[in-house]
Amino acid sequence: MSKKLGFRKALETKVKKSQAAAKKKAISIFTAMSVAHVDDEEPGPGEVRHVEKVLSTGDFYTGQWCDSLPHGNGKFLWTDGCMYVGEWLKGKTMGKGRFSWPSGATYEGEFKSGFMDGKGTYTGSSGDTYKGSWVMNFKHGQGTQSYANGDYHEGEWRRGFQDGHGRYQWKNGNHYIGQWRNGMMNGNGTMIWSNGNRYDGFWEDGFPKGNGKFRWADGSFYVGVWSKDGKEQSGTYYPSGSHSGNLDWDPQQLFLEDLKDCKICPGEKVSIFPSQKMPHWPGMGKGNGGRPRRSSDARLGNYSWSSDANDVSAASEGDLRDENEGVGNLHHEDSDTRGSLPQFKMPMKKQGLTISKGHKNYELMLNLQLGIRHSVGRPGPAITLDLKPSAFDPKEKVWTKFPPEGSKHTPPHQSCDFKWKDYCPVAFRTLRKLFNVDAADYMISICGNDALRELSSPGKSGSFFYLTNDDRYMIKTMKKAEVKVLIRMLPAYYNHVRSFENTLVTKFYGLHCVKLTGAAQKKVRFVIMGNLFCTDYSIHRRFDLKGSSHGRTTAKPESEIDSTTTLKDLDLNYIFRLQKLWYQEFCRQVDRDCDFLEQERIMDYSLLIGFHFREVSTPCTSGVCTPTGNGDCEKADKDKLLLSPSRLSSIRLGISMPARAEKTLRKSDCEAQLVGESTGVIYDVILFFGIIDILQDYDISKKLEHAYKSMQYDPTSISAVDPKQYSKRFRDFIFRIFVEDT
Repeated sequence: MSKKLGFRKALETKVKKSQAAAKKKAISIFTAMSVAHVDDEEPGPGEVRHVEKVLSTGDFYTGQWCDSLPHGNGKFLWTDGCMYVGEWLKGKTMGKGRFSWPSGATYEGEFKSGFMDGKGTYTGSSGDTYKGSWVMNFKHGQGTQSYANGDYHEGEWRRGFQDGHGRYQWKNGNHYIGQWRNGMMNGNGTMIWSNGNRYDGFWEDGFPKGNGKFRWADGSFYVGVWSKDGKEQSGTYYPSGSHSGNLDWDPQQLFLEDLKDCKICPGEKVSIFPSQKMPHWPGMGKGNGGRPRRSSDARLGNYSWSSDANDVSAASEGDLRDENEGVGNLHHEDSDTRGSLPQFKMPMKKQGLTISKGHKNYELMLNLQLGIRHSVGRPGPAITLDLKPSAFDPKEKVWTKFPPEGSKHTPPHQSCDFKWKDYCPVAFRTLRKLFNVDAADYMISICGNDALRELSSPGKSGSFFYLTNDDRYMIKTMKKAEVKVLIRMLPAYYNHVRSFENTLVTKFYGLHCVKLTGAAQKKVRFVIMGNLFCTDYSIHRRFDLKGSSHGRTTAKPESEIDSTTTLKDLDLNYIFRLQKLWYQEFCRQVDRDCDFLEQERIMDYSLLIGFHFREVSTPCTSGVCTPTGNGDCEKADKDKLLLSPSRLSSIRLGISMPARAEKTLRKSDCEAQLVGESTGVIYDVILFFGIIDILQDYDISKKLEHAYKSMQYDPTSISAVDPKQYSKRFRDFIFRIFVEDT
């Protein structure tokens, strides 16, 4: 009997060892294998249970599980030593949690769709600590940073840098209180040294620039205009208790000595973002019933729930190391409402007709390029942002003759004899500086070897439009009345764009005139503007919106509408959902811009919107695009351009903004209904928008147009109305089609 019992125990031990070996082998074969706390019965839909999962990579998850995805509280361990403990929602970190790196760095706070987003604290391995607001892995909003070297900053952040009002305290006791921009002291601010000296005034790129006052602890002070360039420096020194000037003290000492120990600590960089570590769960690709789940893959950081080799695998293996990566969409995953994108035609080449020899405007283009090269390349005084009133004087213009044989100031050329006029050259030169336009790049774009492109048809105003080959600049011919309006409002325009860097109004870079000599004496006036749609993304839809309904629909038949067609108010079939902070900033800026235009008696302006569907294929040979997976085209660019640090840093209000577009449906029997009803079908998009056509004042012609059309149509539906009424109607409409993404 005892032999039988011994044999049975030996057999059971052998079977158990065999089962353990088989289980170990199965774990290495299958992607994810349950090893504990799993019932034999298949769980029902929506049932939450506790599991332990081992992935083929060796990564390990333990926690709550629902519908084949982490859902609830759980812990995830990566083989490289990273770990997340906290809340999950349908396979992504969502809610409160803690992420730790092998280096010892940790983030504890709120997560959203895999991103550090909300309130949270990051403690670096070197001892750096940031506590405050985050948006899409960026420090964004109010926050405090303690640096390992003993420095400290408290204030506003934007896209990972100090931006707005803030206070920086150095370890040696010096501190700065004032405005910041892109991580540097910029704007109005005060620097106080530990020895009692202080500087009050304006800053630019981390140094005093413009008007300011330096005061010593003994009460003496120096007042003047500051610049790192000693030639631009000017001011007066006042000794303590005296008002007699003394120039013995060299103001450049402030730059050379006093500020040398006031460097801003760059802080510790995050080696890899939590959103880049999100694993691929097989259940993520399908929803209930086998229907495709709504795909809001965070491709802004080149990671997604797809099995594409360029996505999760690349991120998890550490190929994506730039600290600026990780900005993805902020969109919710709780909806299976993604619809198929409509098919639409894509152009096979760049928009517009290249102006080559033989074109009727070929000589005009040559004249324009010669004039721009002369204007921008001409030596001028040092640029200061504090312009004198004379810079905006309507009489401030320069005529230059361009004979074909050349002159003392102009080169010989193959075009006809012409004259060139620069309007307010100092003001526009300063505007280009304010908009960070490099003079050499500006000349190359407009005057390089590549020809301009003329858009196929003039606008409603009769103006012609030309694009530079790199799409950076648009050139518009103007009527004399428009030139007068621009010069009249130029001082207010300059102050407005200088005060609000996120302004949505058109950026103007130059105002010029070409006058042909001879019998014709023809004058062509034109303005150079920024092109809102200068981007590597394909613009799939574009709308020109005024908030009025009369005549606000495209005249083209459906078969002729493609991605270059500018649609109007009654064609609009989307509303746009912006993340909270972007939405708040958008509303503030629209109000500021509309107030400015109303004060300048401007009306008839538009909000130009263009957007790129983030899941649309590249153009096919047929010229028709379809959404990813719904056609035979190659996979689109996958938004890989968002990975570059320069692209991420270029995201700003109205430029390359990740957002969601919700499809709307307008009642067929209600033509005047400007905003349709929501359908619940949502697309991830990249948005571009700005306020254009801001040179129409409410003159006598517009007043007559208003009176005439008011007798035939509803006065509230027509475009020509008083600037105050126009501003209110425009805002009311815009704030209905842009909403906060909740």
